[in-house]
Amino acid sequence: MAAGCALAEVSRAGFYRHWGEHEPLQAEMELRHRIQQIALEEGNRKYGYRRVSRQLRREGWKVNHKRVLRLMREDNLLCVRQRKFVLTTDSNHFWPVYPNLAARLIVETINQLWVADITYIRLLEQFVYLAVILDAFSRKVIGWELDDTLEARLAVGALERALAERGAPLGLVHHSDRGVQYCCRDYVGLLESHGILISMSRKGNPYDNAQAESFIKTLKNEEVHLRDYRTLQEARESSGHFIEQVYNEKRLHSALDYRPPAEFEAALAKAPAVLQPGKIRYEFSEA
Repeated sequence: MAAGCALAEVSRAGFYRHWGEHEPLQAEMELRHRIQQIALEEGNRKYGYRRVSRQLRREGWKVNHKRVLRLMREDNLLCVRQRKFVLTTDSNHFWPVYPNLAARLIVETINQLWVADITYIRLLEQFVYLAVILDAFSRKVIGWELDDTLEARLAVGALERALAERGAPLGLVHHSDRGVQYCCRDYVGLLESHGILISMSRKGNPYDNAQAESFIKTLKNEEVHLRDYRTLQEARESSGHFIEQVYNEKRLHSALDYRPPAEFEAALAKAPAVLQPGKIRYEFSEA
């Protein structure tokens, strides 16, 4: 150890001080990450802290059930009931909940329906949270925000970006889950001030917001899980590049006739609308 410190030109006291500040946090992050994986794996959605503790010990982790209980409570993983991305959804609040308008809406063009969701991203020593808003017709991400908090400002920041880019066309519906971030006064007030209709998923139904969750799955598989973000700024720059330059501008989407969302919207603006009974169809050229 002394030789290693000499080569690195650091004192032994400095080395141990750095180790004491960072290694325990990184070890805690590794444990929390594995607990989340176990709790959200298919077939494990009803696991409580005792079963998770047993699974961890089967894998060689030296951990007691009290520590697992504390971590699962902090990450909102207790009593998961067949829901995806539950880490960021707290529907146990006193704010009003709105009916599901999106379920009855036939989406025929952009700016009819926006869908919103929140997910977590792991850094080296903490979790940060990403809020996104997509146009349901084009699948384009029109607003996003990354922060180290789940407070209202996270979701509000994403909504403000979407409004700055798109405005608030007449009849626009905003759909989200029932999380406190979307039901609170700050968020609902911003929607209402722009005349946006509010829609929320049915309780415990993971399919009501499938488009937003599909994007999050793509983001995790093609960006987040391939990186080791160390800081919030690094995560913001890298994930922002993926959202704006890769997903929106380059990634082909099967539901858009294998076009990127930005190209699909550009073609939509030029394509003549062909009227049919009860719906609108757009004819795209191959150019």
